[in-house]
Amino acid sequence: MEKEIISKEIFDQETKICREMFKEKSGCAWGKCDSCGVIPMLHKLHKGELLERKAEIEAVKSRVFGQ
Repeated sequence: MEKEIISKEIFDQETKICREMFKEKSGCAWGKCDSCGVIPMLHKLHKGELLERKAEIEAVKSRVFGQ
């Protein structure tokens, strides 16, 4: 997969929004964080890696949400 479809700056800005919504409301208008696909999608667009296994997705979400 192609890397850097979105820049590091955009990736950081978008994950910051997710992190803030997670801390404030445990979710956003899109739904609950545990079933949301935004973080895996952002990861794919920035790093060029498709996250398919649940453990991979949970590890990335944990890093983003600071858990």
